[in-house]
Amino acid sequence: MESQKNNTSKFHPNPALKLMDQVREVLRYNHYAYRTEQAYCQWILRYIHHFGDKTHPNRLEAKDIERFLSHLVIVGKVSASTQRQALNALVFLYREVLDMPLAEEITPIRCKRLPRPPTVLIQAEVQRLLAAMTGKHALMAKLLYGGGLRLLECIRLRVQDVDFGQGLIFIRGGKGGKDRTTILPVNLQEELRKQIEAVKALHHKELEEGFGTVLIPEALTRRYPNAEREVGWQWLFPAKERSSDPRSGRVTRHHVLESDLQKAVKRTTTQAGN
Repeated sequence: MESQKNNTSKFHPNPALKLMDQVREVLRYNHYAYRTEQAYCQWILRYIHHFGDKTHPNRLEAKDIERFLSHLVIVGKVSASTQRQALNALVFLYREVLDMPLAEEITPIRCKRLPRPPTVLIQAEVQRLLAAMTGKHALMAKLLYGGGLRLLECIRLRVQDVDFGQGLIFIRGGKGGKDRTTILPVNLQEELRKQIEAVKALHHKELEEGFGTVLIPEALTRRYPNAEREVGWQWLFPAKERSSDPRSGRVTRHHVLESDLQKAVKRTTTQAGN
């Protein structure tokens, strides 16, 4: 009875749609991140092309997935994490879209992991790097170092996630989808107040120009229809330009890209001689 209940509650894509449209439908129904959607779709397409576009995945088996994943390592020279992502995409395809859970264990040829010790800057090097950075990127780098934030956690901060009263930063949906808090460094509070004032001024200008909405979780949109226009939900580090959301087509101002900060750190590291 329990297995029947779980099967009936599972979302089934529209069979009239093409396979990749079904994949996207299930991914979006289950609220997968857009980046994950892109990665899974790319791997599923590569899997299909590997065996020929006329061969539907429902005609392939676990041993075929093993052949494909082994090919990625032997010929494609992919890393272990890349191979694992491809496997996750294919397991999702068979389990969630085709409703064909893979009964057999998949044991492809694995990529050999080579030990790579992390590059760690000493305190003097970090201080020299932070002193050489300027503007928004400098503040973000200081948050990473002083607040213990991960890169994606930093760029996804909202205005309301900074609590000056409690001296905390609230991180929503961090690693593993978990929420947590971290200490708000005292020496960054004044810079953060200025950043928030700049965001408020930009948001006011956006509203006057007929924009000013920001993407928030769908559940919150239904519960709080005006939340997307509230300043508290605006990104703490907004992008320079507006852009169209790849899913809805709505024109909004997204947060900065993680690559922007990475490039700024690399550029400053080179200049500072670290």
